[in-house]
Formats: sequence, structure tokens, C-alpha cells
Amino acid sequence: MSGRARLALCAAAATLMASCALLPLVSTPTWLLQLVPLVAVQTGVGAAARRIPLGRSLTLVVQLLVTVVLLTLVCARQHAIAGLIPGPDTVRYFAELLRQGTDDISRYAIPAPVTDGIRLMLIGGVLLVGLLVDTLAVTFRSAAPAGLPLLALYSVAAGLSDGGADWLWFLVAAAGYLMLLLAEGRDRLAQWGRVFGGAPRLPGAPAAGPLAPVRTGRRIGAAALGVALVLPLALPSLPGGLLESARTGMGVGGGGGRVSAVDPLVALHDNLNSEDARQVLSLRTSTNDLSDLYLRIVSLDEFDGTTWTSARRDYVGVPDRLPLPAGLDEDVRRDTIRTTITAADTYAQESLPMPYPPSRVRVSGRWRYEPVGMTLTGDHGQTTRGERYEVTSLDVEPTAEQLAAAPPPPAALWDQYTKVPSSLPKVVARTAKEITAGSDSHYEEAVKLQDYFAVTGGFQYDTQVEVGQGPRAIANFLEQKEGFCVHFSFAMAAMARTLGIPARVAVGFAPGSPQSDGTVVVNQRDAHAWPELYFEGVGWTRFEPTPTRGTTPSYTQSDTPGSSLPDEALPSRRASSAPSAAASPSESCAGGPRRLKPCDSPSAAVASHHDHDGTDRWVWPLIGVGALLVLVVPLTPLLWRRRRRALRLGGHDRTPQGAAAHTLAAWQELTDSAWDHGIAPDESLTPRKAADRIVRLGRLDPAAGAAVHRVADAVEQVLYAPRPRPAAGTARDVREAIEGLRSVGGAGIRLRALFLPRSSVRVWWAVSARWSALRARAAAARPALRRPSRQHG
Repeated sequence: MSGRARLALCAAAATLMASCALLPLVSTPTWLLQLVPLVAVQTGVGAAARRIPLGRSLTLVVQLLVTVVLLTLVCARQHAIAGLIPGPDTVRYFAELLRQGTDDISRYAIPAPVTDGIRLMLIGGVLLVGLLVDTLAVTFRSAAPAGLPLLALYSVAAGLSDGGADWLWFLVAAAGYLMLLLAEGRDRLAQWGRVFGGAPRLPGAPAAGPLAPVRTGRRIGAAALGVALVLPLALPSLPGGLLESARTGMGVGGGGGRVSAVDPLVALHDNLNSEDARQVLSLRTSTNDLSDLYLRIVSLDEFDGTTWTSARRDYVGVPDRLPLPAGLDEDVRRDTIRTTITAADTYAQESLPMPYPPSRVRVSGRWRYEPVGMTLTGDHGQTTRGERYEVTSLDVEPTAEQLAAAPPPPAALWDQYTKVPSSLPKVVARTAKEITAGSDSHYEEAVKLQDYFAVTGGFQYDTQVEVGQGPRAIANFLEQKEGFCVHFSFAMAAMARTLGIPARVAVGFAPGSPQSDGTVVVNQRDAHAWPELYFEGVGWTRFEPTPTRGTTPSYTQSDTPGSSLPDEALPSRRASSAPSAAASPSESCAGGPRRLKPCDSPSAAVASHHDHDGTDRWVWPLIGVGALLVLVVPLTPLLWRRRRRALRLGGHDRTPQGAAAHTLAAWQELTDSAWDHGIAPDESLTPRKAADRIVRLGRLDPAAGAAVHRVADAVEQVLYAPRPRPAAGTARDVREAIEGLRSVGGAGIRLRALFLPRSSVRVWWAVSARWSALRARAAAARPALRRPSRQHG
């Protein structure tokens, strides 16, 4: 191997070794596995260009073009010409990816997921550094300055990581740089050794030692390594998301810092879609009403049009008694609740989950208090792992009259918590005004917003929906009407701000599940987000817009009986079953109204000769209809079952009647899903016996079996209890049971349940029943028609 080829290999190896310092910043190392062949191709192209040989500038240009093609192949293949050649669409897509990557960096905490934007920044950045290193060390034969881009790569990684293993990545990067220096020294000596060695060494004389290139390279390398070791210590800390340390604790007596307890866009989504319901907290409380026992972790009060984040605020020592929350008057009813919380050993949260508002906290360890959000955050790496603490909190119980009569908030608070960026789509404010039209107070507007999302708006709760990003995320959610708590809370808080109501978003846990020993267990699927709106005299007040999640506050429930859900049997308000009385414009009739017969045309006579009796013009529409039927008919059972499941497990009104109907619909969905997986329903069994049968025949694991029994217990409450108390979370239990059925069955059973569900026979039964009823009515009406009419003389 020639000296230059060896130097090229060492340059590529040094680049890859320095890029290892970026590994702690992201959750998976897959990007590095993709990077290795790309660096190899980049290095090989440079070696080939130098061997031709091309000039130095042309070699750099060729390598740069190949680098762009490689990035296009890996990150933007679908937007390239022939999947390889970058074009204008590729440039626009790269710009969008870079924008998304910038947003992801500011949003995610370390280690961040490898999104498309972050992957482009990682791979593209390292390829650019590799190109600089190869150009300096190999093309221009100067390895010592090549340490500068390597230094920049390591310094960025070290400045962003939490410092836990910086020394390891420093050693790896330093070893790569020293290897590059030694390879260059060896190559220089091979070419210039006789010049610097002087005359030939005589027998017995001491070896000549003027190895100037090696000594110079080592000195520069030592200086560069020293700068790399010291520079991360001098870099200022960068707050927020990926630019923040994994530890958010502050120094002793320090102020300022950014609360990053849980990332609402990542942790909530991952927890709600987790396959196992891992316990994170266990608590005992003095209250008998668990419906309002939300455990709040952090409040998000800054809205940039894309997402909600926590403002930077100063932290103080934890006082013995916490002050009353802002805006709470003494005439508002309140009770004192004492709650003892134990965190699991596997749950390491940097902020303390607590009922809101807390008035006293007894906790060991190093914690700091943030007065505005009334949150406690760990100091110097302190987390909740294994902690046991006691929280005394207030159960504030305002009345609807107090909220409706709330005076305007202080000007400073109103200015801060009603800010809406100009990038927010106009449809958000317009929809808020339409929903709340005719309201007499901000309280009435807030209740209408909550009911719109939870009851009347037709929204569906779905944790599989992507979080979304960009200024149009909320507008897209309002249009698609599918999402989970992050979407509902973010949208309601943003819409409340457009109405002049101070709003923020709280993140934490919904009320957990009570146990037989009197404790309450909170698992990771209880992770939740909800909006808090400010009313002077009451303070920050919780609302619950997310359907089938949490509990609706009593001060927002309507006293009017009946359901506010639209009747599914009636046609949609947006569609009309009657023909339109007004004529629609036709493009083929020169802007005139569309007629029942074709428009007159001067070329009608000529056109009729090519019509072939009108058959040709119907061929393609018929082909299109046939193709549509071929595609749609096989998917009809799948689409029907999905729609049916969404209706049964979707939102319901907050009245007891609506909750009972929702429970029975959820039970029907559970039995139909079991039927789809081969367990035929047995109507002769009680709900409890039917649940035992489903668990036994479905071979469900304990978690899924417990979910089935909880649904059966809820059904028995509705059917047999004198005063039914429908349980919350029934829809979630049904979904957990369905996942259990899917995981146990084989691939054939899963495909049959998906595309040919057995329960779809209910459609045929319903049609047969209606047809029989129609025939019966027709048969009953036939004798009446045959009777002779009375003759009147």
C-alpha cells in the first residue's frame, strides 16, 4: 500500500472515530452504521481522483459532488431524479429537512430520536468534516491542520452531551488524530528522509536524528489535543431540548434553569404506546375522590406556534410552607389533601410529580423550587428514582358562578399568557370564535371549547397518530380530528389564548388505578397532558378536553340531562340528502348554470359522428368504477370494523346515561373483537363468565386478562347496580385486551381478523332484519289496499 493510500485510510478512520462522540446525543447508533460506507465511498473517490491524477481543486469538486449524491441517495431518494441525481425538488426537501432537524434539536431532550432531520444533520455534518480532513491531510498533504475540523466535531459533541463519558470519546478521537499524524510522518519520511537525514551514516556513528516533520506534527497534535480537552469546559451551557444537559439541576445557590421534566411530544407518545403498563408511582391519599388527583410535573407556558415549552425561571430553596397559588381568593372552597407517593426504582424523573397546588412538600435529597409553576426540580442530578415523599395539597372547588364572574386578570399575567405568534394559522382563532359564539363570559367560552373537543366535535382519541410539527400542526389536528392528549391540550390552550383567556399546558399523570390494599398505582400509560386556564379569584384551573381520558372537572359539567352527541342515524349536517335547488356552475357551459341536458355546442353535429352510439365515452368511467370496486370491496369489512370501533370507543357525553351507553358499547366492541379472533360470543353467559371465557380461550396474559375483567366489572355495574358508577378508562382497557388477542394469535388469525372479521356478519343480520320488517309492513298494508272502498250515494 502506498503512503498516500495509507494516509487516506487513516483520515477516514480518524473522522469516524471522532464522530463516535456524537453517539450519546441520540438514542440509536444506526446513523453511524449508515455513515461508514458513505465515508468509504467518499475516501475511495478521492483516492481515485488523485491517482488519475486530477488537480487538487478538481479532486475537491469531484468529492463534493459525490458527497451530495450520497446524501441524496440516503436521505432524499424519493425526491431525486431517477432516485440518485439531485434536482430542485431535492434542494427544497433538504431545506425542509434542515428546518425540521433544527426544530427537533430544540424540542427533544438527550438522547434524542434519530428523526429524518437529525439524521441528515448528523450524516451530512460528518461527511463534510470527512471531506475537509481528507482534503487537508491527503490532497494537500498537511495532516496537522486536519485536526481542526476533527476538533470542531468533538467539541460540539462534548459541549452538548452530559459529560458522563466524554473522556472515553476524547480518547477515541485523540487516538484517531494521532494515527493520522503518524501516518503522515511515515509518508513524509519515506519521501524526504534523505534530505533531512544528511550524509549517509558511517559505521559505528550514532544514528542521525533530525526528524523534523515528525516532531512538528507531534507538537501541533499535542497543542490541538490540549485545546480539545480544555475547550468543552469553557463552552457556555446551552439550554433547551437537545442543547441541554440530561441533568437539569442547578448549582448550589444558582438561579435559572429550564424545566425539562418530560418532553410532551416524546415521552407522552412513547408511554401511551408502550406495550407494557410499567408502574412508575404508588401513592396513598387522604381523599376518597380520586377523580381530580392529577399528578402534575411541569407547566408549559411559552407557545411559539409549533409547540409549548417551559419558560426560563429562577429556582429557590424549598420553603417549609409553599405560598398560595396566584389568584386564589379566600372565598373559594378548598380542602386539604395529604398524599404519600413512592416512586419506582426504574422511574428517574427530574421533576417531582405532585397534586396541584401543593402547600407543603416533605422530600429527601437535593431539590429546588420554582415559584411560578409551583414545581420541584432535582439539583445536581437528583431524580425521583426510589424516592418516597409526602405532599400536602389543596383541592380547590370553585363554582361555575365564581368562574363566570371572574374579573379580568392582572395586565402582566394577561400579556404573558395570551401571546399567540403570528405564524399560527388563522383557522385556529376562527374556529375558536365559531365554537364559542354567543358566550357571555370567558368561563362559558372555556366550557364550550372543552365540550367541542371531548363531546360534540367528533374527535377521536388515538395514540398512534403522529405528534406533528410545524406551524400547521394544530390546524391539521382540527381538520383530521384524531390525536391524543398532547393534541387536545395544545389545541385548546392555543384557542383559549386567541380568545383572550390566559392559558398554559400541564404535563404529568392522570389519576391512577385504586388497588385492594388502599393504594393507587400510576403506570406509564397514565402519562397525560391537560390545559390550565387562569381565572382571577380561582387561579390556574384544570380543564379536560381529551375524550375517554381523565375526568371532567365538576365545575364544567352541564346540568342539562341528555346527550349532546350527534345522532349517528341522522345525516351529517355538512351533507344533504335532498337534491340542491340551485344550479351549480359548469366549466363546459361558459359560466352558465349546469342544465339537465347537454349544453348546445356549434360542433355538436361533428362530434356526433365520432360518438359510436355513445359507447366510447362510457368505457373509461366504467373501467374506473370497476377498478374502484376491485379496490374498495375487499377492504369494506376492514373499513367498517375500524369505523365501528372508533364510534364505540370514541367520546361520549358526561352524563351518567352517556357513560353507561359508552360502557355497553365498549363491551360490545370487546366481544366482537374476540369473535374476530375466533372466540364466538355466547349470549347466555353473564359478563363475568363471558370475560373468563375470553381470557381462557384467548390465552391472554395477566395484564390483558385484567383489562377484560375490568370491562366486565364495569358492565355489571351498569346492568345490575342500583346506582351505577361507570368506571373510567374502559376504552383503554378494551384496546389493551384487543392487543392481547392480537399478540397471542398467529399471523393467519391476525390477517383474518383484520380483513375478514367474523363480526361483520352483523351487517348482514341487520340488513336481513330490516328487510323482514319491510316485508312484514308491506304484507300488513296489502289487505288494506285490497278492501273495496265504500260507495257514497
